[in-house]
Amino acid sequence: MTSARVAARQTVADLGEFGLIDRIKGMLPRGNDRVALGIGDDTAALKTSPGMLLLATCDIQVEGRHFRLEHISPHQLGRRSAAINLSDIAAMGGSPTYALVSLALPQTTEVAWVDELYRGLGDELGAHGALVVGGNLSGSARDVVIDITLMGEVAEPLLLRRDGARSGDAVLVTGWLGESLLGRLALERGLDSTTPAAARVIEAHLTPTPRVREGQAVAARKGATAMIDISDGLAADLGHICSDSNVGARLVAGALPVSPEAREAAANLGVDAIEAALHGGEDYELLFTCPADEAERTAADVVAATGTPVARVGEIVRGEGIELVTSDGSRSSVEPRGWDHFATVEGGLKPPST
Repeated sequence: MTSARVAARQTVADLGEFGLIDRIKGMLPRGNDRVALGIGDDTAALKTSPGMLLLATCDIQVEGRHFRLEHISPHQLGRRSAAINLSDIAAMGGSPTYALVSLALPQTTEVAWVDELYRGLGDELGAHGALVVGGNLSGSARDVVIDITLMGEVAEPLLLRRDGARSGDAVLVTGWLGESLLGRLALERGLDSTTPAAARVIEAHLTPTPRVREGQAVAARKGATAMIDISDGLAADLGHICSDSNVGARLVAGALPVSPEAREAAANLGVDAIEAALHGGEDYELLFTCPADEAERTAADVVAATGTPVARVGEIVRGEGIELVTSDGSRSSVEPRGWDHFATVEGGLKPPST
C-alpha cells in the first residue's frame, strides 16, 4: 500500500493534536523576515514597528467538547472563552489589546443568552485592558461554538518563547495545579458543589484566571529562559519546552502546588491529586524556567507584583524525557500526556494511593 493511500486513510485522531499541527506546519510556506515567531508556540509574534512585536493568537470553545451549557452560565462562558486566549498572550510576557469574536449559534439561542455571553467577554477582556473590536456570526445546526482571535503586544527584548530552557535551569509554576480537571469531574459526577473543596475546583474549571500580570512580571525581570501556559497539563506542556529546547526535566512530586481543597476533592472523586496536577490540563497557570540562582528572586518578585504564589517544582537536565522524584526518593519516567483535542478517550487518572 502506498504512503499516499495510508495517509488518506489516517484520521486526525490517529495523528493527535500536535501531530496534526506539525503536519500543517510542514505544508505551509516558511515565514518572511517580519515573522519573529510562527506556528508552534503559544502565539505568533510579528514585527510591525521598531522594537515592538504584535502578538496574535486564537482559541476555540466547542459545546460538548470544552463546555456543557447545563454546567456553565453564559457570563461564565464569556469569561472562560476570553481567559484561555489571554493566557496565551500571558505566556509570551505580553499585553493583550484587541479581540475578534466569531460565534456559531443554533437558531433557538435566546438573545438574552448572547447578551450575557458578551458581558462576560467584556468583563474578562476589560480587566486586562483588551477590547472586542469585531468578529463574525454564523448559524449552527446544533452546538454553540466560540472562536476568538486575540492580539497583543510586547517589547521585542521581553518576548518569551518555549525553546530557551537550558540544563541547570529551575522549573517554576504560578498558582495551583489540577483544579480544573477536578472541577470538571465534580460537575460530571454530581459532587456536592456547596462544599468549599468542590466549589473551589468548579470555579477553577469554569472561570480560569489568566496570569497576564504574572507573565509580564516574569518578562520584566529579563531572566526567564522559556515560558508556556499550562493548557494541556503540566507534563505535556513541560514536554513542549523540553522538546523545543532539546533538554529533559526532573520534577519533584512533593513540590507540585496542589491546594488542600484540590486534595480533598480528588479524594472524594477517587483520583490521585498528583496525577491531576501532572496531566489534568486547562489550569492556565504559567510554567517557566530560569537560571537556578535566579529562581528565588524571580518567584519573590512575581509574588510581590501580583500576589500569586509561585512554586519551584523541578529542574531542567541534560538528555530527554521527564522524570518524577517522589517523597521516598524513587524516580519514574513521566509520560508527557495531557489534553488532546482529537483523543476519543482521555488519559485515565490513577486512583489515590493507599
